[in-house]
Amino acid sequence: MPFDPSRIRAICFDVDGTLSDTDDLMVNRVARRLAPIRRLLPARDSRRAARRLIMAIESPGNAILTLTDWLHLSRGLDWLYDSLYRGRLGRRPESFWIIQGVQNTVSRLASRYPLAIVSANHATHTDEFLHQYNLSQYFATVITAHTCEHTKPFPDPLLYAARQLGVTTDACLMVGDTSVDIRAGRAVGAQTVGVLCGFGREAELHRAGADLILPVTTHLADILLASQAKEVI
Repeated sequence: MPFDPSRIRAICFDVDGTLSDTDDLMVNRVARRLAPIRRLLPARDSRRAARRLIMAIESPGNAILTLTDWLHLSRGLDWLYDSLYRGRLGRRPESFWIIQGVQNTVSRLASRYPLAIVSANHATHTDEFLHQYNLSQYFATVITAHTCEHTKPFPDPLLYAARQLGVTTDACLMVGDTSVDIRAGRAVGAQTVGVLCGFGREAELHRAGADLILPVTTHLADILLASQAKEVI
């Protein structure tokens, strides 16, 4: 079925790789660690090697997270995450990066649609990113790793988001950069948009069943708002 903007009544956004420029941030960190062995790397390019390394472990990493969630093990690891984060061994709020133009995109879309965050990350991480870039005001609800019994790719977060936004799931649009986001949206009959500004690959997003694939999240506002304008005419 082709992408149908006229069906959309609410939009759910992933964060990492969709709103937050997580991939470049991670690449920079890994590249710094690889710098001492740069001469051993292909073309002596530590950034290129870092990106390939992270992309290689992204899909297996998602699979492991899904398995731990299914086995109800992820909640038991919360204490470790919080200890590391609050002990400043993890990411600090000032280190978050945002994809260029995302603030304007979210602001424009929030004027026409109710918006939700649907992230598989921890609440601390998500809330501090939203606070740093003053984005919280645009989202009616924020769903993170343990808001529901299971996180993406299980349908629970999308079902919860639809209830909070007061729409049916088939009227939702799920926007994310990985197959996990696409699978979660399809599981509830929502339309899905895959974006290539994170670590997801185009072929992978196609296989997962994305209804539309965009180079970057910021293109979404022009497409949806242009469609709404045509409906009015």
